[in-house]
Amino acid sequence: MIRLIVCVGLALFAGCSKPEEVTTSVGKPVVTTVNYPLAYFAERIAGDSVDVVFPEIEGDPAFWQPSIEAMVAYQNADLILLNGASYAKWIPRVSLSQAQLVDTSAGFKERQILLENELSHQHGPGGEHAHGAVAFTTWLDPLLAIEQAAVIRAVLSDRWPENRATFDAGFQELKQDLIELDAALTVAFAVKVDVQLIGSHPVYQYLSRRYDLKMSSVHWEPEAALDAAMLRDLAGQLRADSKHVMLWEDVPLAESKAALLNVGVDSVVFNPCGNRPEAGDYLSVMQQNVLNVTAE
Repeated sequence: MIRLIVCVGLALFAGCSKPEEVTTSVGKPVVTTVNYPLAYFAERIAGDSVDVVFPEIEGDPAFWQPSIEAMVAYQNADLILLNGASYAKWIPRVSLSQAQLVDTSAGFKERQILLENELSHQHGPGGEHAHGAVAFTTWLDPLLAIEQAAVIRAVLSDRWPENRATFDAGFQELKQDLIELDAALTVAFAVKVDVQLIGSHPVYQYLSRRYDLKMSSVHWEPEAALDAAMLRDLAGQLRADSKHVMLWEDVPLAESKAALLNVGVDSVVFNPCGNRPEAGDYLSVMQQNVLNVTAE
């Protein structure tokens, strides 16, 4: 009877969501994550000693509703790496052991960016939502990403000390890559200090703070066409004495790029990489972001 009640409850929560593919290796500790950057960090740190699982998700993982299969996989994991900063709002609604949960951004909670006047909007399969009271794309600041990776290294070493040398070596290599990424982003954005940047979506707060960018945001989707009202609203925000660049999460429609050019706004793709990319990995996506910014 108890098992029946649990299954009914999970079914009501998950609804008719598409089952996500969740696979693990037999015999290894299982570490699951709520977004792709954390999975990438854990994979780099753990190597082959830990099975890192991040399910295939359609849309933005920040607003994802897991299926029954995915929830069971999380419940059965040895560790669940959380991003914190209001990310993955489904976590409090699922029965999970506190011993499983690791908030990788808890150490810099006082440096998390509070948001004001956030409006609800809709994009992708996640339905209508607001981005919450705290900006969550912490990994777009490579120095904060290093702090999150350090938490992962520490908790893995604590749970499986026999692999500490592997974890230490993996972390040091990852840290060096993130330091080099930070240096490359510093150079790329150094020449943009007088450029008015507009985020197509409010996800670039930590990037903006790290590189001292003049940035505002709209709520536009790359796959959606722009209408006259959107362009009028944008034109009212543009400063006459600046060059203007919009950062898109993905490649926008050709007609959107053309419409923006007509009002003096260039388009640059800067993929936040919250979800697993179709090709490459977190580092290669960020390196391509650097190239995109530099080429503009």
